Amino acid sequence: MIRFENVSVTYEGADQQHQPTLRDVNLTVPEGELVLLVGPSGVGKSTLLGAVSGLVPHFTGGTLTGRVTVDGRDTRTHPPRELADLVGTVGQDPSAHFVTDTVEDELAYGMESLGLAPGVMRRRVEETLDLLGLAELRDRPIATLSGGQRQRVAIGSVLTPHPKVLVLDEPTSALDPSAAEDVLAVLQRLVHDLGTTVLLAEHRLERVVQYADQVLLLPEGVMGSPAEIMAVSPVHPPVVGLGRLAGWDPLPLTVRDARRRAGALKARLEGRVPDLSARPAFEDRGLGRSPGFTKGGSPQALVRGRRGGGFSLARRRRTHPTSPTTPLVLTERLGVRRGRVEALRAVDLQVRAGETLALMGRNGAGKSTLLSTLVGMIAPTSGTVRVAGRIPHTTSPRELIRRVGLVPQEPRDLLYADTVAAECASADADADAAPGTCRALVSELLPGVGDDTHPRDLSEGQRLALALAVVLTGRPPLLLLDEPTRGLDYAAKARLVAHLRTLAAEGHAIVLATHDVELAAELAHRVVIIADGEVVADGPTAEVVVSSPAFSPQVAKILAPQPWLTVEQVEEAL
Repeated sequence: MIRFENVSVTYEGADQQHQPTLRDVNLTVPEGELVLLVGPSGVGKSTLLGAVSGLVPHFTGGTLTGRVTVDGRDTRTHPPRELADLVGTVGQDPSAHFVTDTVEDELAYGMESLGLAPGVMRRRVEETLDLLGLAELRDRPIATLSGGQRQRVAIGSVLTPHPKVLVLDEPTSALDPSAAEDVLAVLQRLVHDLGTTVLLAEHRLERVVQYADQVLLLPEGVMGSPAEIMAVSPVHPPVVGLGRLAGWDPLPLTVRDARRRAGALKARLEGRVPDLSARPAFEDRGLGRSPGFTKGGSPQALVRGRRGGGFSLARRRRTHPTSPTTPLVLTERLGVRRGRVEALRAVDLQVRAGETLALMGRNGAGKSTLLSTLVGMIAPTSGTVRVAGRIPHTTSPRELIRRVGLVPQEPRDLLYADTVAAECASADADADAAPGTCRALVSELLPGVGDDTHPRDLSEGQRLALALAVVLTGRPPLLLLDEPTRGLDYAAKARLVAHLRTLAAEGHAIVLATHDVELAAELAHRVVIIADGEVVADGPTAEVVVSSPAFSPQVAKILAPQPWLTVEQVEEAL
């Protein structure tokens, strides 16, 4: 179905004197297989997927040598419009995919372009709404959806035309665990029942590796079974890391397989407790943190810059504006309505200096809305919100910027210079930081990226790392991160975790809105689960995530009922 013959891709202005992004790739993907692309950020996974859809080089530019054929069509001589009936594509940024205003119209648009009969279109739209859990959103404007809801709509819009080939770049990166399982189950059904060929790149391997028929490891260009590639891959999910640590052969790819082999390992760990020394200690002073379980503007203008009349939310920390016992964040009965949707309901929340808190919950639960309210981008409908003793939406940006920094889901909202060097110089100036501060952070989070690289030439994960460095330059007392590991490989995530741990140890408060259960297990002191705008769980990470099958990390599932959350903890104990 898909064949690469000596394919190399080089972009003008690429680093290392025009070295190819892809070099001499040879592979064949048979019809009706799901092939997973793995490898560190920036090794060419998106470029390879783009070569299948014809976007590379027809849309992206650059030079493609060799030959790529899809069902016999040469992508060099067939532009994307001539492959649209054959290949369905969803890129890393779902927002760039949409051409209509509402969910139902978007699902129908691709079929209308291909001239399908109205009856066929109606049936397929209804099927897709049910398959992806979008029925309640059918009439919603796309602009009002959460990031994860938009990702499901984007995937649905390429499923309705029934293409022979699906090309998906980070298809579960913005999805909650349950939604990700639903999407992957749909893809597996298409592969098994309809013979659809699926090529996907994904960094959260704990979600997808068990669904793959074959795995392609880049930049080596080696393809084999999931077990074969995971045995040698530098990027691998926690279940494989635990298997390597325990010496299991063959390596398990699923929690179920690992549990069957974990008896001896659990016996070795019996009576021991996790070493939490790597996680900065946080002392709860007992000032009203919710116990156990309870019921209850423009990003560009607010997040960055003296340029364009806006102000930076990331400023160098001088002193914390509150005492150690005063909550840095305090919300009481907070409610927010966004149009017809009641996004937040009676939210009571406290966060103190030095605490790392993970906000979790299904797509559309209200996590991003809560972060936006904390930086004053959204005014509450009811209740109160205080950040460092101030009301965010009535506080001037010039004053608020000294206390809180936000990294939104879309890193492009922060990046508008022409080069990485210019972006860093501007961040240093905005934060009143010493020249080179931002560049040092970029080198730490994103090694190997040159000063002259344009941010748009970076992968989604690399752009996110650059945006993180821009905001971290200001060392704000309160740091808000919305899906901070989207598009990051395991190595980049480990570097981010190390840096955030350092900030927490220095007294910064960190609030993460995330679907990454492994990140929450590694980093968070506390987890708050939000459902339909309400706080339904609030407590220490180990208690909350282990009690929830959807939000429990792989190691916790494998070694339950023992209290281990990460491979790192197990390794320390052994």
